[in-house]
Amino acid sequence: MSENKLLDLSFEYAVAIVHLIDGVTAPKSSYMTDQLARAGTSVGANVYEAQYAQSKKDFVAKLEIALKESYETSYWLKLMCETKRIDVEAYQHTEKLCGNIRRLLIASCQTAKKNTK
Repeated sequence: MSENKLLDLSFEYAVAIVHLIDGVTAPKSSYMTDQLARAGTSVGANVYEAQYAQSKKDFVAKLEIALKESYETSYWLKLMCETKRIDVEAYQHTEKLCGNIRRLLIASCQTAKKNTK
């Protein structure tokens, strides 16, 4: 594990999303799994990209994009659970990871914004 908990958790989350999607066997689910894959893996990609931001403003912008993607991911997870594409346990586990990352993102954005003033 690295020094950056947000980097580690966002990567762990992307791995969990990939494994979750690989387990979906319901017919006619590809449009939902595609959206879930894009949003869920984008969280980590934006967190990683933020580490190489050109400015504090760019750093905050990348984290805010990751935050927005986490909310979108939650939507797709809930929809897939409600339509029985994934089971409740998988939904709860993945949504809990998403919530943990979301809280870290919110705190990181607030701190970074405060430090730019």
